[in-house]
Amino acid sequence: MQRQPLRKAKTIDNVFNSAYWHLSQQDFTISEIRSKLERKTDNQQWIDTVIAKLIESGYLKSNQDFAVRYCELAFHNEIGTGAIKRKLQQRGVSASEIEQAIEQVIENQNVDTYEMAASRLLNKFETFYSTNKEKVYAQMSTKGFSRAETDHALAHHPQRDTLRSKLSIKADKSDLKTEIIKLYNKGKGEKVILQELKQRLIDVSDFEDTVYQLSLTEEIDFYQSCKTQLDKKRYDLSDYKEKSKAYAYLSRKGFGSDEIKEAMRLEED
Repeated sequence: MQRQPLRKAKTIDNVFNSAYWHLSQQDFTISEIRSKLERKTDNQQWIDTVIAKLIESGYLKSNQDFAVRYCELAFHNEIGTGAIKRKLQQRGVSASEIEQAIEQVIENQNVDTYEMAASRLLNKFETFYSTNKEKVYAQMSTKGFSRAETDHALAHHPQRDTLRSKLSIKADKSDLKTEIIKLYNKGKGEKVILQELKQRLIDVSDFEDTVYQLSLTEEIDFYQSCKTQLDKKRYDLSDYKEKSKAYAYLSRKGFGSDEIKEAMRLEED
């Protein structure tokens, strides 16, 4: 069904009626009402008169009063100051009016945003088994809480020790042997493979034994891999500077001194 075009106001009374109708639905800021009335008429004098009368009669809240009431409701619903600021700015309230409103409500109602964050976190997450650390911080940020407030909330959560990062959760599902082979196939040496696995929080307590077993089955051969990586770069090993660059390159790839020397010996032969 096609929406009928908005009927333009012919008199200032039409503008008043439009404003009353909108305000009977919900509270609006001055900026929001002005925007709605500007769709009703191009007569700015009518709009200014209507808004002034509505504020004078108390039917339309000033931005400051609107912001104060919004803060009261938001804090009651455990919404943090970050979300309050974002929402009120979207609704046309100035930054200074928002700050004044937040300070006023915090002082009048003795609001502790850190304790509010702790309460919200506990109500939202009785346990952390179905989520991760990154999601918790993101959700708390969306609700307006700072990282410091979320840190405080987590520190006081009885299940705080069960909250884990995405990386840690993924690491538990990783197979050490499979991950070693993946990195080996990318041309990385033993030292770099170990370093990357540690960075990914994978348990490397059996690393040396696993590498040894893989070498016995010839699934990995770091000497051959080192030679392959050297062949790709085509260094002139008869030149001292080139040879030094080759050694540094292979060392950065994670290969050991014996592996590098053997690869260079084979290349020179």
